[in-house]
Amino acid sequence: MLVADSHVSSPPAPCWPRELWRVRQQEHLSRVAEQADAFVDRRSRGWKHPVHDFLFTYYSFSPAKLKEWIPPLGVSLELTEEDLIEMPWFSRSHFVREGQVLRHQGEVPAHKRDLARWVASLCRQVLDRAPRFRCFGLHEWAMVYRQSREQVRHQGYELRMAPEAMAHFIESQTIGCSHYDAFRFFTPEARPMNVLQPVLETRLEMEQGACLHANMDLYKWATKLWPWIGSELIGECFALAHAGRDLDMRASPYDLRHLGYEPLCIETAEGRVQYEQEQRALAERAVPVRERLLAMAELLSR
Repeated sequence: MLVADSHVSSPPAPCWPRELWRVRQQEHLSRVAEQADAFVDRRSRGWKHPVHDFLFTYYSFSPAKLKEWIPPLGVSLELTEEDLIEMPWFSRSHFVREGQVLRHQGEVPAHKRDLARWVASLCRQVLDRAPRFRCFGLHEWAMVYRQSREQVRHQGYELRMAPEAMAHFIESQTIGCSHYDAFRFFTPEARPMNVLQPVLETRLEMEQGACLHANMDLYKWATKLWPWIGSELIGECFALAHAGRDLDMRASPYDLRHLGYEPLCIETAEGRVQYEQEQRALAERAVPVRERLLAMAELLSR
């Protein structure tokens, strides 16, 4: 049940009329529901998808939470009793109802303020740092370098090149992965080939805006600030991560044509040019999303 609160000491929050937030709720669902529902359906059937499951397994935000729509901290809602029945998450303890108005209750916990402060610092440093392109998505190749077919991460999916040909191609390239969570999955033989050696403690100094995974991870940092961050920014970050994951796997050494993924052949000069073009477009798309995450993280850290 919602807790009535007759004593309000904080300044009045902007209040969105029902007609406005209902439209925003539908826009959020149209952005995320198809992928969330598809994952739930696959999971119920025991099926796996080598591209899109990553968005719900590596990133641990549940499909149900992804589909929920809630406002960000500092925004209240006009609502009806029917809204409370249809959207039971409005009855959780972090909301309070005052008549026909719903708002977030209480302060952001101290540990979440600390996390928000760190996320803001990461966003700020990435925005201020010059992006480094021309990595060509070689991180996925370094994850299978000098492995047998039985050892590769995505079992049941063929590689596009024979192991020796793939090894020769990787050895002919300069690997410059700056992302710790990608680098830690490199094979032991590939790790010394990376010109950078990122570790968890150097994330703030190493991450940069051209990195596919750094841009996908905006979704991770946004979900860690739920529910105060609101659903719409999480949905924007999810859509960005979805686009990044598609590019990541099209440029990977896996043959996924039977799933509708025409390979982006970075083993060719033309493919590397195309990869950089798409990487730059994704990086440009990430900038305003990162700026919005920075603004919200700064708000939540106060």
